[in-house]
Parts: sequence; structure tokens; C-alpha cells
Amino acid sequence: MSILCDVPILTVVECVYCLACARWAWKRCLHSAGHDSETWGLATAEEFEPIPRLCRYILAVYEDDIRHPLWEPPGGYGINPDWLILKKTYEDTQGRAPPYILYLDHDHADIVLAIRGLNLAKESDYAVLLDNRLGERKFDGGYVHNGLLKAAGWVMHAECEVLRELVEMHPNYSLTFTGHSLGSGVAAMLSMVVVQNRDKLGNIERRRVRCYAIAPARCMSLNLAVRYADVINSVVLQDDFLPRTTTQLEDVFKCLFCLPCLLCLRCIMDTCIPEEKMLKDPRRLYAPGRLYHIVDRKPFRMGRFPPVVRTAVPVDGRFEHIVLSCNATSDHAIIWIEREAQRALDLMKGKDNTMKVPAKQIMERQETLVRQSEEYKAALQRAKTLVVPHAYKPPSKYGTFEDKGEESSRRSKGESSSGSTSRSTMDETWDEIIERLFDKDEHGHIMLKK
Repeated sequence: MSILCDVPILTVVECVYCLACARWAWKRCLHSAGHDSETWGLATAEEFEPIPRLCRYILAVYEDDIRHPLWEPPGGYGINPDWLILKKTYEDTQGRAPPYILYLDHDHADIVLAIRGLNLAKESDYAVLLDNRLGERKFDGGYVHNGLLKAAGWVMHAECEVLRELVEMHPNYSLTFTGHSLGSGVAAMLSMVVVQNRDKLGNIERRRVRCYAIAPARCMSLNLAVRYADVINSVVLQDDFLPRTTTQLEDVFKCLFCLPCLLCLRCIMDTCIPEEKMLKDPRRLYAPGRLYHIVDRKPFRMGRFPPVVRTAVPVDGRFEHIVLSCNATSDHAIIWIEREAQRALDLMKGKDNTMKVPAKQIMERQETLVRQSEEYKAALQRAKTLVVPHAYKPPSKYGTFEDKGEESSRRSKGESSSGSTSRSTMDETWDEIIERLFDKDEHGHIMLKK
């Protein structure tokens, strides 16, 4: 009798289990890119304006001769060849960093260093991306990508003097680092290093340093991504896989011709890991800074729709799950990002121009700024618990979580010894600065000199 009673119970349990699995699979397949940013606020034309222009500057790096371009987007690159300060190729960088240009944009009061993306034909680019192990490098209370930071150090060592001259010559200009894919990671690392060593560039103010990472790879831990959100901005188009995947890049390149299979497997694995467990791992890398998500497609609908740009500095749900989409790789292309970003900007400006009551537009702008400020403060408090212990924190009120009392006491101690260390600091190279900013543990990592 008991056996007969157990059979219906087992059947019910199996049915419940199957229904739960079917529900999970259904929700996973229906998960679209719009779900990642559905609670975010809308970006404004003012804050989004530089992005299409910077995308064109990155595209200009691909040209051999900017005065005689072989190919350019419909609107042109928007570059005045006479304002191009320098252009570095793979031969110039010796494979230590991707090619880049340094451009003095007088129209927008901007000093721009633009870095190109991954070149599938260059082994040196793979070497930069693959030079990293989980938790290998600590920086300012978090973890960063080792190879990208080394490339950033090489660029700063090569261009430090030129950048300092330009910054001092144009005190009202911003210093902007931008890049796509591989270049976006190098640009993000550059901005972090410059912020922590502003004296090397004529004591440039933090507010003058900006970074726009286009389709970025995950390159820094979550607490760093939030703390540098006032400097670094990441731009992601719809379903782009790279800012979402935590798969080791070495595995991605090994499976390049079967990338959809790898993404599906990664999608299933990430879905089975609770988000609380993801956040508890301080070594996990994320897309840097404030996020701008361009959404131009809707589920079960064909074609592209008028793009909408949402922005936030999220902690939870920060592009954690890969989107199962046939556009996951095509949305990574810089040309598509430039086109959709320009479309989105044109729509924003069109809406602003049709405002009948200017006071309403001003009020909405003020509300947006207040909301973003509150969101950023909440994100900072949320990320405060994610600081990596025993990681180096530079003696500055910027980029740290210390209280004011601790900061003032630490600063007073530093001032007593500043006279003896100022000379040696001025003689440091950028390679030495990069190494000084890293910790090393008992296994052989560098320790900060007392």
C-alpha cells in the first residue's frame, strides 16, 4: 500500500521538476538585452554627444594616411589632418600596445588619445589580452587586467612628455582616452593610472580626465568599476557579448570558429550561479565605469528600431548574463556602434529642439543630474563592501573609500616624508610607476615600498 502511495508522489515531484526546468529554459531564451537596462534612466544628448565623434576618431586609426583615406563613414571622420599630433603603428609600438593616434580637437576643446581594437591578424594583440590570470594584479583596492595595464604603461611612457606639454599648453581642454574592444581596456587602464599620477601631467585636475570605452572587455573588479565611474564611461550596443562574458579570453580565441556554442555554454553556467556568489568573488572583472546601453531591437521583432540609450552605474546585474542572440558578435563592430550612436544622438537632439517650454527642459535636466548623483552615491556605498583587503590605496581623497578622519591622518603622515621622496618620485619612469601601484603577496608579487 505504501509503495502505491509513493508512486504518485514521485510523479508529482518529477512533474514539478520538469516544469521548473522548462520555466528556467523559457526565461533564459526570452532574456533580451533590454532586460539588462530596463530599470536605468535615459541618457541626455549633452552627456552622450562625444560618443559618435570618438567612434569616428577610433575608425581613423585604421587609415594609413588620414589625408587620403581609403574608406570613411558617410559623415567622414571629422578629423582635421593639421590637428593630428601623432600616429603610432604596430611597428612603432613593437607589439607592446595597439596602434593609436593623438589628436588635438580645438572645436571641442579636447586632447584625444584614440586606440584601435583587436587585430585578428596580429599575435601581439592576442598576447596583450591573454596576459592575465584570475586575481593576478591588485590595484587601488581591486583587481585589474594585467596585460592591458602593461600596455597602458607603455603608452604613457612613450607619450607622457607630449601629453604634459599639451595639457599645460591648453589648460581649459579635457584629456580624453578612448578605444574599442582591446583598445577600450587600454584606455580604461590609462585613465586610472593618470588619475593616480596626475602630477606627472602637470597636476591635471581629475575632472579634466575622461575615458570612453567602446564595447569594452571586462578589465577591472566591480569596486574599481564603480569608483572610477566619474572618469570612465562604457558604451555597449544591444547584445554585444564581450562586456557580458566572463569566459577566459584564451578559451574564446580557441573556440573562435565555434563561438556561439561557447557563448551558449557560458550562458547556462552563469545562469546557474547565484548573483550573490558572483559579487562575493573580488577577482571577478567587469566592464568599467558608467554604462551606456544602446537598445535598438525588441524581442520577436525584425529589424532595428529607433535606438534608445539608457545609463546607470549599476552594481547588481551589471551585464552579468550573455544574451542568446544572432547579433551577439555583430553588435561588437565599431562601425555599427558609431552608426547607432549617431542615430540615437540625432533623436535626442531632435526631442530637445522640439521642446516648446525651455523651462521644462531645464527642469528635466536638473532632475536627471540629481537622480544620477543619487544613483552613483548608492553604488559607491554598495561597492564599498567589495574592496580587496591589503591592496594598495594611494594617498588621495579620490578613488578611495577611507573616511575623512583616516584620510587626514594618513595625509599628515605623508606630508612629513614628502620632502625626502619628491626627488625620487620625479625620476620614476612609467614602468616603475605601474609596478609601484601593484601589490605582490607571499607568492612573489610586488609589495609597495614603505
